[in-house]
Amino acid sequence: MQYPFTRIPPYDAQAIHDTIERALAGAGLDTTSGPMREVSDTIRRALAVPPASGGEVIDVPARVVDGETAAATLPPAAGGWLSHEYRNAAGVRAYRVHLPAAAASAPRPMLVMLHGCTQTPEDFAAGTRMNRLADEHGFIVVYPEQAAQANPSRCWNWFQAQDQKRDAGEPSLIAGIVREVAQRHDVDPGRIYVAGLSAGGAMAVVLGESYPELFAGVGVHSGLPYASAHDIPSAMAAMKGGRGGLSRAASQRMSAPAVSKVAKRAVPTIVFHGDRDHTVRETNAQEIVRQTVEAHQAQAGGQQFQTVIENGTATGGRRYTRTSYREPTGPARIEFWSLHGAGHAWSGGDLSGSYTEANGPDASAEMARFFLALPRLD
Repeated sequence: MQYPFTRIPPYDAQAIHDTIERALAGAGLDTTSGPMREVSDTIRRALAVPPASGGEVIDVPARVVDGETAAATLPPAAGGWLSHEYRNAAGVRAYRVHLPAAAASAPRPMLVMLHGCTQTPEDFAAGTRMNRLADEHGFIVVYPEQAAQANPSRCWNWFQAQDQKRDAGEPSLIAGIVREVAQRHDVDPGRIYVAGLSAGGAMAVVLGESYPELFAGVGVHSGLPYASAHDIPSAMAAMKGGRGGLSRAASQRMSAPAVSKVAKRAVPTIVFHGDRDHTVRETNAQEIVRQTVEAHQAQAGGQQFQTVIENGTATGGRRYTRTSYREPTGPARIEFWSLHGAGHAWSGGDLSGSYTEANGPDASAEMARFFLALPRLD
């Protein structure tokens, strides 16, 4: 995730960055290593300045892949790889739809995939390999695309008040896309799920809170909890692990109708996060889990979960800890995968996509498994 920009007038970001770098160097501070390297990288992300030669925009080796290059790596979509556009009072967003090749004998499940900053639907599809899983299991995948006009880094605006509430902003656009695709392609309305990476993961959480009757499950990779920010400074603080989020004054400004921390229905959630993620700290994943556990317990009248902790090592060598929260019967309602030594990238992803790492457990496969085991949403 890069710095979550909002709509601002144009300016010469590179010139501003160079001026700051010269000032730091003039003060005798080395910005190429040590603590000042992180300061320099944060300034670079804040200004959306490309990384210096040899650098990366996130804290793990990652490739910045354009849409055309990523699209060339996608397997042929025998069922269909469709392009559409949705508009409502909040604006317009393009989206792609992957239809599985096999004919459907009944309404299909559907998964909405929300890309991270700088990514495209084609890039995200290539990196997560979710289309291949869709062909295997017979579900539809939808990839809404953030517009550069809405955010110069193509981040979903999870941190803005108007984009954290029902029937407004980006949640309304994504929900509208979901309903449009569901009607057009005979989707089972009780088996619709949403997942995302980084800013997309944060927006997936927003959608679970804003439209609990629409989504039967939420998947979050390297994302942030609901209502953890209200503007750019608080977003940066939240990403770094601070819970500055909604101060008392901010809460008053946003008011209950704008953002409510109480979901109408507890939504099953699966969370992946690297414990060495320096872009979005793992404490954010822990807060997502805490919020979700409390929502489920409130819905169940205080009933406690059975907690199961498993340690393992993926075939690629990445160690992980999976914590599952279960009711007395049925599948896990919440899973938290802590990826040991991992940074800010999709676990078990395909290296043809950006912001992926191949050594960890396959987050895509585990999310598909988690979602498809859940009971149908009534």
